[in-house]
Amino acid sequence: MADSHIKQLAALTDEIVACRMCTRLVDWREKIGAEKRASYRDWDYWAKPVPSFGDPDASLVLLGLAPAAHGGNRTGRVFTGDPSASFLTAAMHQAGLANQPTSEHRDDGLALTGAYVCAAVRCVPPGDKPTTEEQRACLPYLVRELRTLPNLKVILALGHIAFRAALQTLSDMGSEKVRGKFLHGEVYRFGPSLPMMVASYHPSPRNTNTGVLSMDALVKVLKQAKDLSLS
Repeated sequence: MADSHIKQLAALTDEIVACRMCTRLVDWREKIGAEKRASYRDWDYWAKPVPSFGDPDASLVLLGLAPAAHGGNRTGRVFTGDPSASFLTAAMHQAGLANQPTSEHRDDGLALTGAYVCAAVRCVPPGDKPTTEEQRACLPYLVRELRTLPNLKVILALGHIAFRAALQTLSDMGSEKVRGKFLHGEVYRFGPSLPMMVASYHPSPRNTNTGVLSMDALVKVLKQAKDLSLS
């Protein structure tokens, strides 16, 4: 059936949301959800693994690190409800990948065209630093997800950890280990059987507030990745 990949992605999403594999991450995400930030005290926090989001027929995947404590872990949608999400979604809107420039909650009307957004680790980690073991535990979900996307041509890795996760994922998807050195805006080609990859700095306040990543630079790399995915 033509939409079999959509059903497979839905089944995988259910499996991801139910995951309790990493005890440290389960405890942390639920602790944040129970204690809440004062400004979100009326929210019913998601506090579970955060699934991917976007166009299931996309040729471009955006890969981030992990949900934010009071962003994805609160809202239940990747890159939603935090400063990184606001910056990225505004840039995606300018690049023609999103129908609106804001990403606030799961029912805000945001829709992506030609793009699918994932995280290398699906649960919020303490200090935004997942352990190597936690990254390895989550990796098979990403491998299965990318294999299910029928039109995937390009992965845009947002940040160094996502970049390393993408390399490992592509190694697992192919027949040999792939390698690359992170460089913002660089294009990596690994042969006809694997997607291309583009590297970008992560749109975190640490980068956007210090001039490491400007809005213009992010829009440029998004358009670059989009054009490659449509070529």
